[in-house]
Amino acid sequence: MRKAVIVTGASNGIGRATVERLAADGYLAINLDIAAAPTAGAHIVNHRVDLADEAATRELLSGIVAEHEVAGLVNNAGHAYTATLEETSTELLEKTWAVNLRAATLCAQMVVPGMKARRFGRIVNIASSAALGRRLRTAYAGSKGALISMTKVWALELGSHGITVNAIGPGPVATELWRRMNPADSEEVQRRIASVPVGRVGEPADIANAIAFFMDPRAGYVTGQALYVCGGMSIGSAAI
Repeated sequence: MRKAVIVTGASNGIGRATVERLAADGYLAINLDIAAAPTAGAHIVNHRVDLADEAATRELLSGIVAEHEVAGLVNNAGHAYTATLEETSTELLEKTWAVNLRAATLCAQMVVPGMKARRFGRIVNIASSAALGRRLRTAYAGSKGALISMTKVWALELGSHGITVNAIGPGPVATELWRRMNPADSEEVQRRIASVPVGRVGEPADIANAIAFFMDPRAGYVTGQALYVCGGMSIGSAAI
């Protein structure tokens, strides 16, 4: 029987590339997303759930961990809103953190007991290069910075149980949403892309490949790390 990896927010974009990669690597990839997913491929299972709904998420996860040997969790789902500091309301903060932090924590809490019992587990939290600072991203950047901090705490708590916990901070990635918001024929978009050291934006597969590395059983000596998969923009002066 295939070991399972749960990936939140995997109906499209980075999450979809991730479940496809994990299925190809021999896992049963289980997608939890509020959005409808494409028809499931071989070894990909889709569940629709609002991750901000704690009761519904807990009920679904209870069934999954009872039925499957969950070897990994990828906390990929997230909300992002653009607002100045003055425009950032308590409601916006709560909506962002409900998925970006609370749901990620709940998912980890639900899978960790089984991982401890088997003395093996892999947790990957998808943060963002925005955690390093980005204008108009008080709620989003704050949540992703907190997620990186929680990654380090969980790594310390779980390492002795054979469970690694790492984070990935993607730079700009050409998902469907990114392409709609950044038309390729825009001079401004081209200028921003040219400022990235590798000269391009990422593809969802770039992030999925990094996740696959952290999921590998041979990566057991890597934990508590935040890997920025960003084409070098986290160390340079990219305009994105």
